[in-house]
Amino acid sequence: MDALLWVPRKLYRAVVWLANSPGTLLLAYSILIVVCGVLYRHFENRSIGDSIWWAVVTASTVGYGDISPATWEARLMAGLLISIMVLLVIPLITAHFSSKLIVNNDAFRHEEQEELKENLRITRALLEQMAARQGITSEDSAGPPAGPSDR
Repeated sequence: MDALLWVPRKLYRAVVWLANSPGTLLLAYSILIVVCGVLYRHFENRSIGDSIWWAVVTASTVGYGDISPATWEARLMAGLLISIMVLLVIPLITAHFSSKLIVNNDAFRHEEQEELKENLRITRALLEQMAARQGITSEDSAGPPAGPSDR
């Protein structure tokens, strides 16, 4: 069962890695355009300029119609290119820029979190010392205070 989950986890990590870096996302987009352009040139016997133009227009989902695939291989590749762009690349770009717009100014920095944790440790130790001096066990202090009906 773990062998079946390995591939989706790796794919998910690769997508997260791409999404967190606009440079790698732009590079991946460029590589996708070039690879699809070269394959289109091979499938359709077009010039490299026309093939790259077709890849850009198809990836942008504009689809001017000035160049369209005739072979089944090129049509399949066009479908994959459009699907990858619409379902993966465009949402990753949108998510990246959206996450940059959402900034929590009240969030604690790592150093502040560590200081708070240390202060809580000190406070807990002091409370345990005070409880030990008064003879209160941790079981006694764990529950809520006794109400009038508990007495």
